[in-house]
Amino acid sequence: MKIITLKAALKDMNRVNLAKAIREGAILVYPTDTLYGIGCNALIKASVEKIARAKGREPGKPFSVIAPSKEWITENTRIDENNAKFVDSLLPGPYTVILKVKKDIPLVSGDGKLGVRIPKNEFCDFIRSQGVPFVTTSVNLATTGPIASIKEMPESLVSAVDYAIDAGELKGDSSRIFDISGKDMQIIRW
Repeated sequence: MKIITLKAALKDMNRVNLAKAIREGAILVYPTDTLYGIGCNALIKASVEKIARAKGREPGKPFSVIAPSKEWITENTRIDENNAKFVDSLLPGPYTVILKVKKDIPLVSGDGKLGVRIPKNEFCDFIRSQGVPFVTTSVNLATTGPIASIKEMPESLVSAVDYAIDAGELKGDSSRIFDISGKDMQIIRW
């Protein structure tokens, strides 16, 4: 695992290298507007499976994604006008919105749902600029809580990660989750 400070990661040369790594399926630990996330290009199945194994996550449990844009959300999910306004009011921000998908997207649950995020964070903006849906899940084992610092990462995650973007200690809370995939909105986590 290569650790890069957030400041260094946002410099031109590192941005070029990280952009290529993201598109090719590298696994990153990165700061978000809530906590540290771990993720990869959601379209590269081997990388997604590697994260699931490293976290000890139950097989088939879907991940949420950082959506490249609000347009991507509209193009890939079933969202009506009222829900689109709701999503527009939340994102970017510390929220995850669960929606039904229109087409086959990796990571989708058995009931055709996908959690989408657009974190309000400079490094996440860089991830989004790569134009691919990007796995986003907290940096922790399936049986433990999220970490506040790169130094706290469990060994099974350290060995799975290609790059860790270090922004120091993050003391945020997990994103709030709204399921608007059905007729009525459900608050999954507040």
